[in-house]
Amino acid sequence: MKISEFMITDVISVNESTSIKELLQLLVANKIGGVPVLDKGGKLIGIISDGDVIRYLQPKGTTVYDMFSLVLVTERENLQEKLANSLNIPISKIMRKKELFTVHPEENLEDALSIFSKHRFKKLPVINNQHQVIGVLSRGDILRYIYNQLIT
Repeated sequence: MKISEFMITDVISVNESTSIKELLQLLVANKIGGVPVLDKGGKLIGIISDGDVIRYLQPKGTTVYDMFSLVLVTERENLQEKLANSLNIPISKIMRKKELFTVHPEENLEDALSIFSKHRFKKLPVINNQHQVIGVLSRGDILRYIYNQLIT
């Protein structure tokens, strides 16, 4: 079975200047958990997921240790402050740029299953020979395909 048989070809994507706010609107409106980040030519330059946003928005505490006077300062940023300071930041600051795994439409289902199982990704971009994103493959797509084609 080839990936082209069950990949989603209506790809929702963003570019690296998309703000966190715009990304959140897109994810919520489309009920999806992540999207590929493309350059102007449609080539993959990154991936951004709901998990990346959640990890970035997690309020962080600041701790300062002074070895000479034993001073400890702890400041805690709350979620409201973090959101107010983060919504207009471009996703290029938090998107995954390295270790991007992709599949090609002519590859077999087993190739995608191997990547999903080793790396625990939820989605994989499907690219052509010019590295342009032409589809997306999700774990749910594979499970639906297996169920519909092989079990029922």
